[in-house]
Amino acid sequence: MVQQVTNGIKISVISKFEGTSYRNYKLYFAFSYQVTIENQSNDTVQLLERHWKIFDSLNNTEIVDGVGVIGKKPILKPSQIHTYKSNCFLTSPIGAMNGFYNMVNFTTTRTFKVYIPTFQLMVPNISN
Repeated sequence: MVQQVTNGIKISVISKFEGTSYRNYKLYFAFSYQVTIENQSNDTVQLLERHWKIFDSLNNTEIVDGVGVIGKKPILKPSQIHTYKSNCFLTSPIGAMNGFYNMVNFTTTRTFKVYIPTFQLMVPNISN
């Protein structure tokens, strides 16, 4: 697990290799990841957008931007937690992801970034 706190918002990520699959005669490595967002600040906040950088050791870096996470824009009061799961497909057995969320503070009405720490996407035993 990797963790990072930005502006009172704690991000924790766990990733897992899920297996391989073929699409259009090409091998892909499937990974899942679980993100936990914990509001450690004294203000209510809302997640508005996400920005991911997906690194694939055999491919270019992919940038993924979108509204919310898995179709939701969660609102977190102080001490509240939001957890979600998603997945990623790589063309290699080794990669990584990081990024940030754009959030809004309901008290100040200001938007701010919350950084997602880099986490590894790796097939088990590949580094041996």
